[in-house]
Amino acid sequence: MNTTELQRTKQRYNIVGNNDALNRALDVALQVAPTDLSVLIIGESGVGKEIIPRVIHDNSPRRREKYFAINCGSIPEGTIDSELFGHEKGSFTGAIGESEGYFGIANKGTIFLDEVGELPMATQARLLRVLETGEYIRVGGQEIRKTDVRIVAATNVNMRKAISEGKFREDLFYRLNTIPIQMPPLRDRGEDIVLLFRLFAMQMAEKYRLPKITLTDEARQILLQYKWPGNVRQLKNITEQMSVLSEKREIDADTLLHFIPRDQDSTQLATIQSGGTHSYESERELLYKILYELRGNVSDLRRDLNNVRKQLEESRQLNGASGFQPAPPAVSNLPATSNKQAINPSGTIEQVEEAEAEEISEPETLNLNDIGKQLVEKALERNNGNRKKAALELGISDRTLYRRIRQYGLDKD
Repeated sequence: MNTTELQRTKQRYNIVGNNDALNRALDVALQVAPTDLSVLIIGESGVGKEIIPRVIHDNSPRRREKYFAINCGSIPEGTIDSELFGHEKGSFTGAIGESEGYFGIANKGTIFLDEVGELPMATQARLLRVLETGEYIRVGGQEIRKTDVRIVAATNVNMRKAISEGKFREDLFYRLNTIPIQMPPLRDRGEDIVLLFRLFAMQMAEKYRLPKITLTDEARQILLQYKWPGNVRQLKNITEQMSVLSEKREIDADTLLHFIPRDQDSTQLATIQSGGTHSYESERELLYKILYELRGNVSDLRRDLNNVRKQLEESRQLNGASGFQPAPPAVSNLPATSNKQAINPSGTIEQVEEAEAEEISEPETLNLNDIGKQLVEKALERNNGNRKKAALELGISDRTLYRRIRQYGLDKD
């Protein structure tokens, strides 16, 4: 690792921090820049993945050519092929002229595909062809066109899981993942959190001519322990809020906690686990654990119901046996019901309900739609209907949130 070149790069792109994982990501970017290999940047939303493709392009032989950053999750599925690969006149409603598309315009340059995991399957097939042969066809066209484009992609999606669920092509993943670069989440960057806070506080003070805010020791510890689900983007947002709204210029613990979200379901302070205990990396893993526990409870219930069914069946066979007449009950003031009768060891007749047992089927299959709908509703409610903020809180893209709102029928209001 060339320390001098690394520091020069940080100064050029205003990158703050000395975390080893961050330094390693920048070092890989600088090493791969002179080549034409495809790069896949992996990291949570808000960690600053967009800096890496810029570093790669500016340090490559293509630095004097065009550079385009495209958010694949923000382009509607019906028009994304046209945006990327262009279209012929009249190929669809509204196509009043020809379009080169990004791959045509960016020839000899670099294209950054952010949120590449959101691409539709049909578009993935087109992209794979470009990566393999440099060839593509416009929407509505027949002529095969050539392009020489360097592709850098980024995603916050678990690509292995997306492949197993049939949402992403495995062959495309390996084409994009020639050189993987992992961006660390803010919660793992230690003292970089304080350095970034100081940077954002200084920027706000200079931009709006405000006294710069500082942290007490207690507030500093809270800042380091917080989970930062929104990563660097969230830290900058909270610093800007405190710079403008806080009357105190020295931020203490109480003031800081007033600006940090207190939602215990998703953004509670990170706790340090002692040895031998399990630590959850995300709220999603915790939800999965709860669902598995519920599934175990349902399995126990099903087993108990099966035992009741067997007892009821044995009672029916015993009641219908030749020559056996059960003794009538001494007193029976119960109303007539559809319940079956069973004989207990003492010889008396008991009423046994079995209607509910007959209606339960396959309880082990858990449907997550209700849980997903509740999570989306709560996120929208907490953010006053702001879909962008709700998507950030849920850790998904705007497009994915919009699709789930339609799926759950939440767009009818």
